[in-house]
Amino acid sequence: MARRSAKPTPTSALRSSSKRAAAETPSRRSKRAKAAAKDAYIEPDSDEDAVPTEPASDAEDFQDEDFEDEGEGDKEVTSESDHGDLSGEEEAPAKKGRGRPAKRTELPLHKKMASEQELWKPGAKLEPGTTLVIKKPKAREAGDTPYTDDTIHPNTMLFLKDLAANNDRQWLKVHDPDYRASLADFNSFVEKLTEKIIEADETIPELPVKDIIFRIYRDVRFSKDQTPYKTHFSAAWSRTGRKGPYAAYYVQIQPGGSLVGGGLWQPDAEQLRLLRQNIDRKPHKIKSVLTDSGIRKEFLGGVADDEKKAAKAFTKQPMNQSTALKKHPKGYDKDHGEIELLRLRSFTLGTKLADSEVVGAKGLDRIAELVGCMVPFITYLNSVVMPDEESTDPSEDEDEDSGVGEDDA
Repeated sequence: MARRSAKPTPTSALRSSSKRAAAETPSRRSKRAKAAAKDAYIEPDSDEDAVPTEPASDAEDFQDEDFEDEGEGDKEVTSESDHGDLSGEEEAPAKKGRGRPAKRTELPLHKKMASEQELWKPGAKLEPGTTLVIKKPKAREAGDTPYTDDTIHPNTMLFLKDLAANNDRQWLKVHDPDYRASLADFNSFVEKLTEKIIEADETIPELPVKDIIFRIYRDVRFSKDQTPYKTHFSAAWSRTGRKGPYAAYYVQIQPGGSLVGGGLWQPDAEQLRLLRQNIDRKPHKIKSVLTDSGIRKEFLGGVADDEKKAAKAFTKQPMNQSTALKKHPKGYDKDHGEIELLRLRSFTLGTKLADSEVVGAKGLDRIAELVGCMVPFITYLNSVVMPDEESTDPSEDEDEDSGVGEDDA
């Protein structure tokens, strides 16, 4: 009987070897390993440890920290690739050679601001897959100075200063909260100032703020200057608000250009005729107003109590001088004693205020004081161009044949 061989057969060898190698076959790999094998960052035929690709430059990853939405996707891919190959311990040292992750750096402030401006401009181009998170704009913090109804807040002046440097529709759209806060601050100040003006001049009615303040938008239809916004807040008080035929008080708030004034700016032909007629016949009326101590001190440079000097200072007011006729008006002799007053086409007073006089607790009282000084002047103008029925002088209706035209030839 034949003796069996003690050596294992090739079949048994295959069986034993296949059992020992089963851990390396694809059918026995873990779910984590299978997921790692399908990862887009891993070469399917490579035995090396998977390393996630690094971005081309820091500028692409951190183009703008304030707007870019940085998710957790990259971190998850890295953690999966760390455990993507579980075949043996011989590849463990390769993990130590990865080095430190790329250091997160922030853009310099000037580059960051430039990047922000590019993002909100129309037609901005973004790389595919980029997600922007646009933060809702917020107004400036009030800081140590609270907002009050009877003061102009420093933030209002800061907004107007920024608007002058960025007079653009897109800029104002982004900074709309600052505009709203500044406008509300000015409106509340106007309401308090209205109370002071009504106390000084009883002919001024109590009107809604919308009938007193001017819009910030410029009319650029016939202007070479196409900037869309005024760089100041302003309001006017008359018997009919900011509009109408009556002389008005005017207040303007602007960094480095605030002013208080009043009068008639380029009145219509009929009103101008009445003013010239009154100056021709009763020059003492306007001169007695111009020699008022408050007007001379606050608006005419402190000139002496002299009618001629006061009248000359009045004609030299910038807004009066800029619109005056170069020659005498028709119907009046060029040697007329009041020719300087007759040449005027605007009858206004005005004085500038420093920012320190406007901002703060003393601003309201200072502006109200200047308005009070102008009451005799505004009253005189209205008595001439829009006289009350009971105060009409019949003698003033005579000799109305004086012209208003201009002899520039």
